[in-house]
Amino acid sequence: MTAVFFLPLNLFCDLYTHELGMKIGITIGDINGISPEIIIKALTDPRILKTFTPVIYGSYKVMSYHKNIVKDSIVSFHSVNNGKQAVQNKVNLVNCWDDNINITLGKATADGGKYAYLALDKALQDIKDGSIDAIVTAPINKQAMKLANFPFAGHTEYFSHNDDERQSLMFMVSDALKVALVTNHLPLSLVAGSITKELIIEKLKILNKTLIIDFNLERPVISVLGLNPHASDDSVIGDEEERIIRPAIIEAKKQGIIAAGPYSADGFFGSGLWKKSDAVLAMYHDQGLIPFKALSFGSGTNVTAGLTFVRTSPDHGTAYDIAGTNVADESSLIQAIFTAVEIVKNRKEYHASRENALVRREKQTAGLNE
Repeated sequence: MTAVFFLPLNLFCDLYTHELGMKIGITIGDINGISPEIIIKALTDPRILKTFTPVIYGSYKVMSYHKNIVKDSIVSFHSVNNGKQAVQNKVNLVNCWDDNINITLGKATADGGKYAYLALDKALQDIKDGSIDAIVTAPINKQAMKLANFPFAGHTEYFSHNDDERQSLMFMVSDALKVALVTNHLPLSLVAGSITKELIIEKLKILNKTLIIDFNLERPVISVLGLNPHASDDSVIGDEEERIIRPAIIEAKKQGIIAAGPYSADGFFGSGLWKKSDAVLAMYHDQGLIPFKALSFGSGTNVTAGLTFVRTSPDHGTAYDIAGTNVADESSLIQAIFTAVEIVKNRKEYHASRENALVRREKQTAGLNE
């Protein structure tokens, strides 16, 4: 297993100054929650403009409203029509609507969902045409999105659907732990029937590739959790481990993936065995996210792995209970932003190194044929 550590944020500035041309899109999220507030707070970090060019997708009026909540904020916005027009050393803002709207702090409303949706669509359009290099999404509220007829369970499903129906992976990362999910936002009653050998293998492939390309791990070690209590105790408590999960792990190993399990989730985390893996594949949402948030809440990042583009988000929600009080913590959003920068950089370096290797091989072959 190769050890990998997240660089402290105070080192990012020096490391990525040469990437200043990189454009990171940030969607406004739910206008009635803490999303605009944490965006404004994150943008006051002086390392941001020294590292990349930020592009906010939202509304000048809404951001100005929330700027009044964040006391003494010195952030100013440079209006552009799209990410392609973004200017270095400025906080660029794409105005995704001109409507005058009512902001209802702390409430899930159709307007909150509608305008979050508009910002997502504009950012998606820009990343597809190459105007920006990554998307960082501020939190949305699922009830508000439902009121706005958003036809997806969440961000992960939205981006997967709009990336040619690509199979993606919800992947939570921090310097303490990395956890991926086989099933995402699914009722517990539907989980067992949704897990198949083929699905687990596909998720393991995505996870393995992501660890290699996006996180610069040469031979990652992946631990796979069981579905049932005690990983079924040799089929005493359910049979999914022997019938589905173990065969998937065996097949993944044949394909060159270093995977082990299935492990009983409680013992796996309770004993500290998770520390010996580069990443963990959990079967369902709470199985993976409860230990992740217990260890990393506020410093974790949600990565949608498997997409053709980079998308990250903070590890928390809209926090309606503290909206408008100026106490929201922007740390997870900052981590999500710099994780996106890191992944974009790692992908470029990975593909560049392989292109260079191909050129060298072609030259060597040509030399031998002379």
